[in-house]
Order: sequence, then C-alpha cells, then structure tokens
Amino acid sequence: MSFTIQNVLIPVEGGYETADVQVVDNCISAIAQNLDAVGTVIDGTNKLMLPGFVNAHTHSSEMWQRGIIPPLPLELWIAELYDFTPLDPEQVYLSALGTAVETLLSGGTSVVDHLVLIPGQELETIAAAVRAYQEIGIRAFIGPLIQDESLTAGMPAGDGAIEHRAYIRSTKATLELMESAIKQFHKPEIGVNMLLAPTGIQLCSDALFEGCVDLGDRYNLCLHAHLLETSAQKQLAHEKYGYSAVEHLQKIGFLTPRTSLAHCVWLEDSDIAILAETESTVVHNPLSNLRLGSGIAPILKYRQAGVNVSFGCDGAASNDSQDLLEAIKMGSILHNITDLDYRHWITPRQSVEMASQGGAKGLNVAEEIGSLTVGKKADFVLYDLTSLSLLPRTDPIGLLILGRPTNAVNSVWVNGKQIVAEGKVITIDVDDLRRELFDRSEWSSQRQSPMVGEIEAHYRQVMKLPGYS
Repeated sequence: MSFTIQNVLIPVEGGYETADVQVVDNCISAIAQNLDAVGTVIDGTNKLMLPGFVNAHTHSSEMWQRGIIPPLPLELWIAELYDFTPLDPEQVYLSALGTAVETLLSGGTSVVDHLVLIPGQELETIAAAVRAYQEIGIRAFIGPLIQDESLTAGMPAGDGAIEHRAYIRSTKATLELMESAIKQFHKPEIGVNMLLAPTGIQLCSDALFEGCVDLGDRYNLCLHAHLLETSAQKQLAHEKYGYSAVEHLQKIGFLTPRTSLAHCVWLEDSDIAILAETESTVVHNPLSNLRLGSGIAPILKYRQAGVNVSFGCDGAASNDSQDLLEAIKMGSILHNITDLDYRHWITPRQSVEMASQGGAKGLNVAEEIGSLTVGKKADFVLYDLTSLSLLPRTDPIGLLILGRPTNAVNSVWVNGKQIVAEGKVITIDVDDLRRELFDRSEWSSQRQSPMVGEIEAHYRQVMKLPGYS
C-alpha cells in the first residue's frame, strides 16, 4: 500500500509546519515539503496529522452494561457487573466492534482489551473479539482477564472473616488455557497481539502471576494487570503480604519494561521509585477512577520520577464511554489541582506524546508505532481543522486536547490501511452495528444484584463506613 498525503499540518518543535507524508509498504517513507507523489494522492489541506493514540486499558464487553450500574465503589460495582455479565460470544463480538468504532473516532488506532471471558467458552470469547478487531482493522492487544480466586477474595478481611468460594478454574488450567490462546490467536503480523493479563493482586495467587511471567518470557509477550485501584486493595495487599503490593510484584518478577499497570491510584513514593526502576508503564484511567470514587492517581509524581504513563478509557460500564479524547483531557487537567507548581502540569503536547508514544512503549512496540517517524508503521490520524469544535484557529493541539472536539476525526490509517474516511468507519457497516446493539438490548433502570446484597455489609465494615453492622 503506497500513498502520499499532501499539504498536511504536522507538529514540529516550537510549532507546526505543512508537509507531505509518503507511505510505502505500509510504513512512513518520507516527511518533507514538496515531495514527489507516490501512489494515491490525498489532500491534507486544513488537516492536522498526529500519531494514533492507544486506548491502553478497557474491557469491551462491559458495553452491554453502560449507564445502568449505580454509583458504587469498585468492590461493589464489580459484584453487580459480574451478576449481569453477558454470556453470548456474539455479544462479545458486537461490543468489541463498538469499542473499536468509538476508539477510532476519538483518535485511537490501538486498543488494549482486558477481555472478560465467558466460563466454559473461553476460547470462543477470545475468537469473537479477534474476529471483530480483524474485521474493523484496529490494532488489537487482547489480554484475557484471568484470576484464580473468587470475587470475595478481592476485599480485605478486616476484623471479620469472610468465606471464599473456590474459583471455577484451577491455576494450572488457567495457564494452560492462556498458552492455547497464545498459540491460536497471537498474530502480530496481522495486528492481533495477545497479552498475559491477570486481574490483579486482589484476585490472583502468586502462582498465577509467576505463570504469566513464565509464559510472557517464553513467547515474548507483554504483561498487563490492574494495580492498587482502590484504598481497599491497598489494605488487602498489606493483609496478604505484610508490605506493599508493588514490592511484592517486583519480588516475583512481574514488573518489567513489558508490563503495563492500570490505575495505580494508591501508591507510595517508594512504590513509584520501583516502577521507574523496573521501567513499568502506568495506564491512567481518570474517568473510571472518578466514576467509582477510587481516587486520583499521582500522575505528576510518576512523570517527575520518569515513569512512562499512557491513557485508557477503562470499560464502558465504569466510564460509560470509549471517547479517548475525553479521557486524555480529563487525565491531563485533573492534576492541576494536585500540585500548585504549574510548571509540573501536563501540556497538550505532552498529553499527545503520552497517548501515542507512551501507549506504544507500554506495549513494547515503540519502535514500530507511536510517532510520526520515517520507518514506523503508518498508524496515524487526520483531524479536520475546519470542524466547529476546533475553531477559531489558535493552537490545533491545544484545541484538540483542552477542548471538547466533536466529529473532528476526518481519517484514520492503521498499518497503512485506511479505516476511517470523511469521519466514517469504512471497514464495517456501522449502521448495522447500531441496529444490532439496539435490537439485542432493552431499556432498564431497575435491577437487583444478589452479590452486592451479600457483601455490602462486610465492605462497609472493613472500610469503616457508618451504618455497618
């Protein structure tokens, strides 16, 4: 695939310049003014070109529950989520398509799907998501969400014991399942990458973490997990290990330059130093952290310590959206209230770098994607600078990151293939997807979660909330 985008605006140090961008064999071959046209010629006039962003943490199948889970903290929210998780691979396929569409239309060219598995249909679940991502053409990193402990194990015991049921699958069987999935689905040459993605310290044994490290080393795969999303998880970690969860993950070898960690809200300064030392990546999910009352991650501290940071939307039932630009804006300006020294605040250009290069680095593909660099894959986005939400003409990146851009994405290419043209996804029928999502769902606002009823009193007790008994 060869083409030339002419007269497009690209960011350079200290400003912008208009240039031509050549793509040959799906890679950027030249960026300069007045290049000889190669292949198809595309007019980039009044368009801003940026590298594709990475939606570095989400759960696609949560789309079926967005807007319906009431305001609850994570430990109760997840109980309700699990009580009503869809059990149909076709729903997984449709929600993966929906997640990809929203990501693409908000500047993303890659998505990390921490994929919830249907019990007894685990490989079918993964196959459904793979089919969706291949059809639409987004670059996919699929980390089947695995655990080997029951849901109640995710809460601290406090002063009272809580009985845990045995999990549905053994640690050994889970690791065997992951190896089968890797052999069947890991195909980076066509844009489908598998990750080893244990849920987190709250629902996983050391044996599962260590097994994932071993598989990651053997197959050269990245690792992904939730880490200290809530204060309850921090309390749990001290109950389980007697010291920091970050220290423990370092001791068992889980923290590496190929590891990305979602949330990281409740870390101490010593933990941050460990993440910097191990070159692990933090995925910032500001909207879900606010939605669930989890807290504000110390992102400015991470950046000052040299920790790589990227952005994620998180699942569409804890954020209720997959608008990556919204997550980037919130994840940037939220921290202006956490540090009075405005010189530490995140600039729009730094936000772009975190969303693109930061995301690529966390997935060990920074040599392939993440910047407008000759030799890298043609994963990039054109934004329409005549869009009403990007006017009047001031600073294009400032307008994009600090504003509320709507219908601003004009075109998207992934691995040199055009996925979005004139603001519309062209690889699938989005109208058909809308009809399927509408027809397979129904309006509902009242439902009762049995699991929330079972564990709420214990949660309120261990968190020392008023009214517990």
